[in-house]
Amino acid sequence: MARLCSTEAGTKHRASLYVLRREEGLESIDPGGIDIFASDLSSFRDALSAENRTLNRALTDPRIISGIGNAYSDEILHAAQLSPIALTQKLKPDEWERLFTATLDTLKLWIDRLRSEAERGFPEKVTAFREEMAVHGRYGKPCPRCGERIQRIRYADNETNYCARCQTGGKLLADRSLSRLLRADWPRTMDELEALKRR
Repeated sequence: MARLCSTEAGTKHRASLYVLRREEGLESIDPGGIDIFASDLSSFRDALSAENRTLNRALTDPRIISGIGNAYSDEILHAAQLSPIALTQKLKPDEWERLFTATLDTLKLWIDRLRSEAERGFPEKVTAFREEMAVHGRYGKPCPRCGERIQRIRYADNETNYCARCQTGGKLLADRSLSRLLRADWPRTMDELEALKRR
């Protein structure tokens, strides 16, 4: 008799296990997002811009695109040098090209890395935070491209990590809870943030 042991490292307990019959059963739980590796730039752009959403929300919605969680969204947007709050219907053609290429390259890189790890043995600690990541889970650490400290914005149960210099033209994105608290004192740029720290 085979046994299956499942654990969930998170505190939210969102994991689920399904027993499905044939391919039709699998299709019944498919949220419908496109497969990036079966897409071209045009179908990618059409899917993400069908509604005007922020890039982070569009990339992490499984009804739009399949298989990208918050960690990989952070990494993709850093590679593409795009703001996580840029709106999909306002992107320029060259930004779409950068986003599409960064999505393919980032996912392929991490698929290859994770496969290589799995070949060496069953992973002992499963986590979305990886030391080799450029921005995800690296708040306060230096950006590997420019050396600026990685920033974050928090919303609901999620956190988005980004480099202000590489992705937002030096502008700090407003964290809902902190910006409400600080209001007019919220620093808009990295220079303003550094000046606040020196006070």
